[in-house]
Amino acid sequence: MLSEISRLGLGSVQFGMSYGVANTGGQVSPEQVADILRIARAAGVNTLDTAAVYGDAESRLGNIGVTDWRVVSKLPPLPDDVDPELWVRLVVKQSLSRLRIPKLYGLLLHQPLDLCGSQGDKLCRAMSAVQHEGLVTKIGVSVYGPDDLEAIWGRIAIGIVQSPLNLVDRRLVTSGWLSRLKEVGVEVHVRSVFLQGLLLMGQQDRPRKFDSWHDLWERWERWLTEHRVSPQAACLSYPLAHTQVDCVIFGVDNSLQLSQILAATKSFDAKTLPDLSCDDEHLLNPSKWNLLEV
Repeated sequence: MLSEISRLGLGSVQFGMSYGVANTGGQVSPEQVADILRIARAAGVNTLDTAAVYGDAESRLGNIGVTDWRVVSKLPPLPDDVDPELWVRLVVKQSLSRLRIPKLYGLLLHQPLDLCGSQGDKLCRAMSAVQHEGLVTKIGVSVYGPDDLEAIWGRIAIGIVQSPLNLVDRRLVTSGWLSRLKEVGVEVHVRSVFLQGLLLMGQQDRPRKFDSWHDLWERWERWLTEHRVSPQAACLSYPLAHTQVDCVIFGVDNSLQLSQILAATKSFDAKTLPDLSCDDEHLLNPSKWNLLEV
């Protein structure tokens, strides 16, 4: 149990803003954030994922205290007409100030294709500089899929890659990139293990714009019923079954959800999981969900 829970990482976007297709409660209250952090850390979770663009998440975390966590933060998209070296250092310093910690465990690019732009080389040097200065332990990228990795590979000395991975979106595995990353010693963090909550929702709660994938949801719900398994347990079992995955990032809206997730890590064998794999970007990429018609 401890080994699996220590591979979990707590996402913080819900702490700074109302986020997620399944989120009906809005932004998590400061009191709930403190409870969630306390319960997670006591259980053995030690990685915290945040970003400068997650509303006031970093400030809230800093107010509570996160000095005993491995904190990974992300740079916003690179603005036009800035000096990347000055900008990166400023953003990192501001994040450290809000978080009230002296050093980030990880610093990721939220928009990795910035490395392919006219300022890409300077951006790479800027990230390396804050690492050499001791403000960051590892640098890396947060990607939407394997195509991003293909585009930026070799442009920066990557220490961490964060990517989606779930029962529906298996591209990190099927493309061969998961094995490739581990072969060269890159730390792999995966997110969207519940597909932003879609895999936890019943048919009556799932927004109608996702009805195009009715057959997929029907197979999923039928499998859950037949195997008497919670969706949390099944969803977590898939990424945790891949030993190349170092950290599975998940978000919660309250301490009850957290307790359910912690319990789910020890309750199911991944060998019998259903194959729900899909290659439709309109389902896999949440940034495209607003384009879906009801």
